Amino acid sequence: VQLVESGGGLVQPGGSLRLSCAASGFTFSSYAMSWYRQAPGKERELVAVISSAGGSTNYADSVKGRFTISRDNAKNTVYLQMNSLKPEDTAVYYCKTPGKWGQGTQVTVSS
Repeated sequence: VQLVESGGGLVQPGGSLRLSCAASGFTFSSYAMSWYRQAPGKERELVAVISSAGGSTNYADSVKGRFTISRDNAKNTVYLQMNSLKPEDTAVYYCKTPGKWGQGTQVTVSS
Protein backbone atom coordinates (compact mmCIF):
# COMPACT_ATOMS: atom_id res chain seq x y z
CA VAL A 1 0.00 0.00 0.00
CA GLN A 2 1.39 3.37 -0.97
CA LEU A 3 -0.04 6.90 -0.73
CA VAL A 4 1.90 9.77 -2.30
CA GLU A 5 0.74 13.34 -1.73
CA SER A 6 1.67 16.28 -3.92
CA GLY A 7 0.59 19.84 -4.59
CA GLY A 8 1.65 21.57 -1.41
CA GLY A 9 3.55 24.83 -1.34
CA LEU A 10 3.60 28.46 -0.27
CA VAL A 11 0.52 30.54 -1.02
CA GLN A 12 -0.70 33.96 0.04
CA PRO A 13 -3.79 34.36 2.22
CA GLY A 14 -6.90 34.12 0.08
CA GLY A 15 -5.15 31.92 -2.44
CA SER A 16 -5.85 28.37 -3.57
CA LEU A 17 -4.06 25.06 -3.80
CA ARG A 18 -5.08 21.60 -4.95
CA LEU A 19 -3.54 18.62 -3.21
CA SER A 20 -3.41 15.20 -4.83
CA CYS A 21 -2.87 11.78 -3.30
CA ALA A 22 -1.98 8.94 -5.66
CA ALA A 23 -2.77 5.51 -4.24
CA SER A 24 -1.46 2.08 -5.18
CA GLY A 25 -1.28 -1.41 -3.81
CA PHE A 26 -4.92 -1.83 -2.82
CA THR A 27 -8.40 -1.67 -4.33
CA PHE A 28 -8.75 2.10 -4.14
CA SER A 29 -12.40 2.20 -5.16
CA SER A 30 -13.39 0.01 -2.19
CA TYR A 31 -12.24 2.39 0.54
CA ALA A 32 -13.14 5.73 1.97
CA MET A 33 -10.29 8.23 1.87
CA SER A 34 -9.42 11.05 4.22
CA TRP A 35 -7.27 14.13 4.44
CA TYR A 36 -5.74 15.12 7.78
CA ARG A 37 -3.45 17.95 8.75
CA GLN A 38 -1.00 18.67 11.52
CA ALA A 39 0.20 22.14 12.40
CA PRO A 40 3.38 22.71 14.43
CA GLY A 41 2.76 21.97 18.09
CA LYS A 42 -0.75 20.70 17.46
CA GLU A 43 -2.38 17.31 17.17
CA ARG A 44 -3.21 15.82 13.80
CA GLU A 45 -6.80 16.64 12.87
CA LEU A 46 -9.29 15.32 10.36
CA VAL A 47 -9.96 17.75 7.52
CA ALA A 48 -12.23 15.87 5.12
CA VAL A 49 -13.51 12.38 4.30
CA ILE A 50 -14.98 10.96 1.11
CA SER A 51 -16.81 7.68 0.70
CA SER A 52 -15.55 4.91 -1.57
CA ALA A 53 -17.75 5.90 -4.51
CA GLY A 54 -17.45 9.60 -3.81
CA GLY A 55 -21.11 10.19 -3.09
CA SER A 56 -20.66 11.25 0.52
CA THR A 57 -18.30 13.79 2.02
CA ASN A 58 -17.72 15.34 5.42
CA TYR A 59 -15.60 18.28 6.52
CA ALA A 60 -14.17 19.81 9.63
CA ASP A 61 -16.10 22.93 10.60
CA SER A 62 -12.95 25.01 10.13
CA VAL A 63 -12.79 24.24 6.38
CA LYS A 64 -16.46 23.92 5.40
CA GLY A 65 -17.28 26.06 2.41
CA ARG A 66 -13.60 26.54 1.52
CA PHE A 67 -12.24 23.03 0.92
CA THR A 68 -13.58 20.33 -1.38
CA ILE A 69 -12.57 16.67 -1.31
CA SER A 70 -13.04 14.59 -4.45
CA ARG A 71 -11.75 11.40 -5.99
CA ASP A 72 -11.16 9.79 -9.35
CA ASN A 73 -11.38 6.03 -8.94
CA ALA A 74 -10.17 5.48 -12.50
CA LYS A 75 -6.92 7.26 -11.58
CA ASN A 76 -6.67 5.94 -7.99
CA THR A 77 -6.36 9.52 -6.81
CA VAL A 78 -8.02 11.65 -4.16
CA TYR A 79 -7.90 15.43 -4.23
CA LEU A 80 -8.31 18.31 -1.81
CA GLN A 81 -9.18 21.64 -3.40
CA MET A 82 -8.41 24.41 -0.93
CA ASN A 83 -9.74 27.90 -1.56
CA SER A 84 -9.71 31.11 0.49
CA LEU A 85 -6.70 29.86 2.38
CA LYS A 86 -5.88 31.36 5.76
CA PRO A 87 -2.64 31.44 7.75
CA GLU A 88 -4.21 29.00 10.20
CA ASP A 89 -4.46 26.44 7.38
CA THR A 90 -0.66 26.15 7.49
CA ALA A 91 0.17 22.52 8.24
CA VAL A 92 1.46 19.27 6.85
CA TYR A 93 -1.41 17.61 5.02
CA TYR A 94 -1.71 13.84 5.00
CA CYS A 95 -3.73 11.46 2.92
CA LYS A 96 -5.09 8.39 4.72
CA THR A 97 -6.80 5.11 4.00
CA PRO A 98 -7.56 2.56 6.73
CA GLY A 99 -4.22 1.44 8.16
CA LYS A 100 -2.00 3.62 5.99
CA TRP A 101 -0.76 7.22 5.97
CA GLY A 102 0.99 9.11 3.21
CA GLN A 103 4.23 10.96 3.86
CA GLY A 104 2.55 14.36 3.91
CA THR A 105 2.88 17.58 1.95
CA GLN A 106 3.58 20.99 3.46
CA VAL A 107 1.11 23.82 2.97
CA THR A 108 2.20 27.27 4.10
CA VAL A 109 -0.16 30.24 3.93
CA SER A 110 1.72 33.48 4.42
CA SER A 111 2.17 36.89 2.91
